[in-house]
Amino acid sequence: MACGLLPAIDKQILLFERWLHQHLTAVGDPDHAQLLRRFATWHLLPRLRARAETPPISPAGRRYAGEQIDQASALLGCLAARDRALADCTRADVDAWAVEHSASARANVRGFLQWSASNRLSPRFKLPTAQGPGGTPLPERGRTRLLGRPLTDDRTPLRTRVAAMILLIYAQPVSRITRLTIDDIIRDTDQILLRLGDPPSPMPEPAAVLLLEYLGQRTATNRDSRWLFPGRRTAAIRQHVLDLPAPIVATALGYHQVTTARLAAEAGTTWSTYAPGDRSK
Repeated sequence: MACGLLPAIDKQILLFERWLHQHLTAVGDPDHAQLLRRFATWHLLPRLRARAETPPISPAGRRYAGEQIDQASALLGCLAARDRALADCTRADVDAWAVEHSASARANVRGFLQWSASNRLSPRFKLPTAQGPGGTPLPERGRTRLLGRPLTDDRTPLRTRVAAMILLIYAQPVSRITRLTIDDIIRDTDQILLRLGDPPSPMPEPAAVLLLEYLGQRTATNRDSRWLFPGRRTAAIRQHVLDLPAPIVATALGYHQVTTARLAAEAGTTWSTYAPGDRSK
């Protein structure tokens, strides 16, 4: 059999396509799923394939494509909650979504909005200028020096050391670190993996030893929570959604309504039939 007749396929593209299929399968609205599939097929995948020619795509590049799909999904869900279709989207709708999301989320949704406007799937309007981080990247030597402290400083609480270690090794924002669960730590034969995306990332030594030590401490002291770093924030929000309707809590605290609705359901709130809106009419 002749070899080398078929073009090489980048591993990261295959991983993205597998993730995309799973993501679209989970999208409840078929119209939303169709829009996201078109966006991925005609915008994201051609760009990934072009970048794969030289050099190969990095895992970060593949995760960036996934983030654009995630944020496009979140925007479509927000529009649906406001009884809006993408074709009727206005700057006010985008602004309402933006105030509930981080700067990185707002940056990641720009590609979808620009694509939809250029294909006449949504009105064309001026988007806020994307702003990069103000600081300079941390040099590798400085990052390594900082990493030595959480690995060796026994005076600092283990919880804080492990969180700092994840931040320095994987450059993850604190908002992402606080969403990790104990299920995101995977023991795979002779290595420890941390699920930050697909595939999970290997945890180097001696950081893996410290992570396992914290995991043992964490599961022994709080068996009722799956969060890797359980704190008072989620507990406080759960109390709020027991006392008030989830949409009001979302507006007051700056959370997405999907998040507060999920927490309300988990907490067993009696406000589940509340419908947000202007009651003065």
